[in-house]
Amino acid sequence: MNQPNPYQDGGDYQWGPAYPPDPAEYGHGFAPAPLAPLGGQGAPGLPGAPLLMIGDITVFQDSVVTPNGTLPLKGAVWNVTDLSRTEEKTPTHAIVLAVVFSVFCLLGLLFLLMKERRTTGFVQVGVAGGGRHHTTMIPATGPETLYWVMGQVGHARLLSA
Repeated sequence: MNQPNPYQDGGDYQWGPAYPPDPAEYGHGFAPAPLAPLGGQGAPGLPGAPLLMIGDITVFQDSVVTPNGTLPLKGAVWNVTDLSRTEEKTPTHAIVLAVVFSVFCLLGLLFLLMKERRTTGFVQVGVAGGGRHHTTMIPATGPETLYWVMGQVGHARLLSA
């Protein structure tokens, strides 16, 4: 830190990138991704449009594409695990209303019948085949999430047979 600044006299140093930036600098030297053709065609190297998507698992006509790689659709083994739970409780405002209105012939106790349902957790979907395995977690937004995922995986199992 005790060395003098070589650009102190205003030499040809410029802070930051040149303005406007060179178009070759966009994308940090990577070639731009090719656009997918229209008309039901998939990306180059993939067979057609995706049939269904489950989380980050994409099912094509004859292959399954995951972040871990591509595996064949025929003979793929699908697993679903429900890691969600639904809790039911009486909300705080219902208890307060029950206490306040209990002076009216105990009619306020009907507020205790109010229930609040909340679903938390994930539905785990795994696919294995061709020496590869991938698992994805789908957030459970309600009790119907499991049925939706089971329907999607059931369709994928039919395609895999």
